[in-house]
Parts: sequence; C-alpha cells; structure tokens
Amino acid sequence: MNQEIAEATAELACPLPHFTVLLSSTPRGARLARLLADTQLRRWGMPVETASHIVAELAANAATHGRVPGRDFRLTLYVVGGTLRIEVTDTRGDRLPEVQVPQEVAESGRGLVIVDALADRWGVVEERFPRKTVWAELCCSEPDPARTVFGTGDGPRSKDPGEKEPRQAPPLPPSAPAHSGE
Repeated sequence: MNQEIAEATAELACPLPHFTVLLSSTPRGARLARLLADTQLRRWGMPVETASHIVAELAANAATHGRVPGRDFRLTLYVVGGTLRIEVTDTRGDRLPEVQVPQEVAESGRGLVIVDALADRWGVVEERFPRKTVWAELCCSEPDPARTVFGTGDGPRSKDPGEKEPRQAPPLPPSAPAHSGE
C-alpha cells in the first residue's frame, strides 16, 4: 500500500517548469512581475525579450484596470512541450479586456495591441467571481536538457495552419546621448 502511494506521488512530481507569485496591484508590483519573469525565464534558458514585453503589458493592465484596493494579482509562468504560457490573474472579473485601437495621441491603450502582436495566442478566462485570467502563449522549440540555451538543437518547428505569423515590435526611437560627466 505505501509503495503504491509513493509511486503515485512520484508520478505527480511533474518536471514541467512553472513559476507563480502574488504581487501588489500597483505599478511597483507590475514592474516586479517583469523582473521576476525575466529572472525565471533566464534560469529556464528560455528566450526572454518577447515574453518580458507580454508580462509587462499584462501586469500593467492588472495593476491599472484590474486593481481592487487590498487585493493582489498573480503571475504564473509555465512551459508545456514547446509552449510558454503566461497568465496574469486579477480580482476585477467584471472588467474583461478587449483589444482597442488607440488614438494616435493617446498615452495609453496599446497593451493588448502589443500582446496580440507578440503572442502566438492569447485570451481571457472568466474564473470564479470576482477573478479573471488573461493568458498569452509563445511557441518555442522543445528545450534540450543538455544545453542552457532554449531550443537550439531541434531546428525549425512546424507551424499549425491556424497559427499567426510572428511579428516583431517596431524599433524604439533613438535615445538622448548620455552625459559623460566631463
């Protein structure tokens, strides 16, 4: 009997990489979500840049639009096969996000446009009230355990017929020259 329990427990000890953390629904919590995700993705040997942008946008939306005073939001990352799934859960289930075309002069309103452009798939799951989870998936190659760089040994993967073509974010404007201190 004890051996059966031990075997069942060993089967439940899943080797799937996952990470979850509760953060305050504030700009500081959103910034921390991006930094923690960067650190975790590097530890897993995953590509960071695109995932970091998605985490930043979803966390900022949770802190801005999904904020309920005194309640946190949750960031969850996990990898299944060759897919990284990013989930941000907040406690504002009555406000479901939608992609909106922002006005050219607007200072905000581009978060889900960016997520839509960068993610292979994304969506919203209404959970037990008052929660909702906004998720995004990035398809990557299967990790090679012998290497530290994610997906370097398998070559290109085949694409599903309904899958979007990946898009690259527009380049950033040139930054102002830094002071040399002289």
